[in-house]
Amino acid sequence: MESRIVTPGPYRATKLWNEVTKYFRAGMPVRKHRQHFKSCRNCFTASEAIDWLHQLLKSNTNFGSEVTRQQTIQLLRKFLKNHVIEDLKGKWGSEDLDDNSNLYRFPSTSPIKTVPSRHPLWKRSSLENVFKERDGIFKMPHFSKRTPKKHDLLDSKEQENEMIEQMNEDKGQYTEHAKVLSKGDVEEIWGNITLIHLQKILALPSLEDVLNPAQIKPRHIMYNMTHTSKHGVVILQDKTDDLPHWVLSAMKCLANWPRNNMSQQTYAGFERDVFRTVADYFLSLTEPLLTFEYYELFVNILGLLQPHLHRVAIEALQLCCLLLPPPNRRRLQLLMRMISRMSENVDMPRLHDAMGTRSLMIQTFSRCVLCCAEEVDLDELLATRLVSFLMDHHQDILQVPCYLQTAVQDHIQYLQSVHVKQVIDGVSAYYFCKQISKQEFEEQRFATSQAAIVDLLESIVKDKNLGVKDRKKKLKQFQKEYPEIYQSRFPTTESEAKLFGDKPTIKQPMLVLRKPKFRSLRY
Repeated sequence: MESRIVTPGPYRATKLWNEVTKYFRAGMPVRKHRQHFKSCRNCFTASEAIDWLHQLLKSNTNFGSEVTRQQTIQLLRKFLKNHVIEDLKGKWGSEDLDDNSNLYRFPSTSPIKTVPSRHPLWKRSSLENVFKERDGIFKMPHFSKRTPKKHDLLDSKEQENEMIEQMNEDKGQYTEHAKVLSKGDVEEIWGNITLIHLQKILALPSLEDVLNPAQIKPRHIMYNMTHTSKHGVVILQDKTDDLPHWVLSAMKCLANWPRNNMSQQTYAGFERDVFRTVADYFLSLTEPLLTFEYYELFVNILGLLQPHLHRVAIEALQLCCLLLPPPNRRRLQLLMRMISRMSENVDMPRLHDAMGTRSLMIQTFSRCVLCCAEEVDLDELLATRLVSFLMDHHQDILQVPCYLQTAVQDHIQYLQSVHVKQVIDGVSAYYFCKQISKQEFEEQRFATSQAAIVDLLESIVKDKNLGVKDRKKKLKQFQKEYPEIYQSRFPTTESEAKLFGDKPTIKQPMLVLRKPKFRSLRY
């Protein structure tokens, strides 16, 4: 049965639950079975339900192929608890379901859950309200490297034109003045520009359905952008918030296995004990790394994890992860680096008898990364989907977005420059908007996007964590997408070969035969 993509919006997890139960009731085959010498109509065994539902979830674009059979059993247990199914005696309300031949049927009542009403703390926070005037500063949007849509340009142009017309109509005295920005002003600029970019990436008319404005802490965004190591990992000033030393040592041991363990006395099963030490620490945390308050936001980002929207999902997750408290972002960065390296390490011994390393990483740490404060029936499946994507794209998602930093710096620089001060009836008014032509806008947009793409290429070239095979693969993909920029960086095959330490192949000169001298036939 063809799946339908549940687009971002409020209470997406509940909508997904309703979607899965609807498909299950409509498509699960029922037939006649015999049990205890009796014939039972319109029912199915637990194993049949597990087989069918497992295939449905794996083929559903909202969940992906990472869904395991054990997770399917857990979901069927939720179905029994919530009266989506019942046994032949009409019993339900427990999670007593196993992979066996016990018979179940569908109840006559509908299992569809009602979508809750909007949370009273979630007030309207549309894009227009973000562009507010406070302390003489008018916040105007800075567009990202993504090409703005036509209506976005028209809206911004109309706002600027209205202010310019008002300036021309009003009469008063004008003097030059430079604005001094406080720390609070700078933090607010970081927050506003981040929200503007996020709203445009998600293509939502408002962020009110996925994010409570009170949850935004601009100081976290600012810290996560400016306090990083050369590898982009957050550096904490307060070391008490950092991972314990023994956990860091264990994670380093697993991430670099077996390179840093040759000098240590190990024993059979040593790597399993080290892994269990790391897993126990993360499983003991009081809340997930993405925090309870951002659960709805990240669940909505999951709606963008479609093949044609991967780039959009990466950009959205890149901004959302900046909202996290710095200790959480650092833990997430180090965890993703460790499990990604472990899953790709062919020398890593088998850590589980029944599943591979990648599946083990996802199943172990999913709920450490994403879950709801109040248990949601699809938590485990949604977390699995997100962690799988984070593992594959963590280098892009958890790096500092250069375009955002440039936009904030340009905006601050503009606000601190000299502007016109208008005095009307003894009241001062500041105008910090400057109209530019369409040509200037296109030139600025092109220059910003080109610079971001060049930075992306340099990050691939200078990333020491990438192996030769992975670097060549990424560079080949980059060359296909941006051939001109790639050609300017590597104008010759020798320059490209120098990056990998390869010697350019030189064809051997063909054997040159001396031309025979012919004697004259004349005597």
